[in-house]
Amino acid sequence: MDGILLFNKPILWTSHDAVDFIRRRLGQKAVGHAGTLDPLASGLLVMLLGKSTKRSPEFSALDKDYSGTMMLGVCTDTQDLEGKIVGTSDWGRVGSEEVAEVFSNLSGRQLQTPPSFSAARKGGRKLYDWARRGVAVEASPKEITVSQFLLTQFEPPEIHFFLTCSKGTYVRTLCDEAGRRLGCGAALSALSRTRVGPFALKDALGETAIREWALPDIEKRVQKG
Repeated sequence: MDGILLFNKPILWTSHDAVDFIRRRLGQKAVGHAGTLDPLASGLLVMLLGKSTKRSPEFSALDKDYSGTMMLGVCTDTQDLEGKIVGTSDWGRVGSEEVAEVFSNLSGRQLQTPPSFSAARKGGRKLYDWARRGVAVEASPKEITVSQFLLTQFEPPEIHFFLTCSKGTYVRTLCDEAGRRLGCGAALSALSRTRVGPFALKDALGETAIREWALPDIEKRVQKG
């Protein structure tokens, strides 16, 4: 089977878990994806089947939309709530206008350093391999573009946001930086990818559909590409 299958990745699955799941269900080895989602994140994963796996760099380069939540007053070693808490602070004086301003100031073209617990590489190893060994290694900054970073709901300590960004953007790193600028710290607590280029989450199949639908019905949802 060749083409593009839009999959709604469940929370706590790795992107590799999703690839293995689709491989087993479709009975074929040639399955990849176009842009990793962290286990904490859910949402749209563009699965590439057969000959379309060769187009991974093209699809991975597309811009993406996210809907997310960050928690004020807490910092972790992974910059999300999966990690070890390394600091807490009072968030009581943070207001919605201040949050909106910080988000606005974090928009645009910028350099971003990948977090220590990430798949970015340094010295031939992934950063999370170094981090798990207790070795402090910092990756080289990468240029990213944040087209939109908008406050959508203010329910402190939870801050809900909408984000449009380029390939290679670490949303949890943006949340960590926003927390630093707000003076109280913050960590990503929930994230859903809702768009990748022209592909939308609303058109994706979930785990249950992939498990229960007949293969011909799944094949009808595969887009040629």
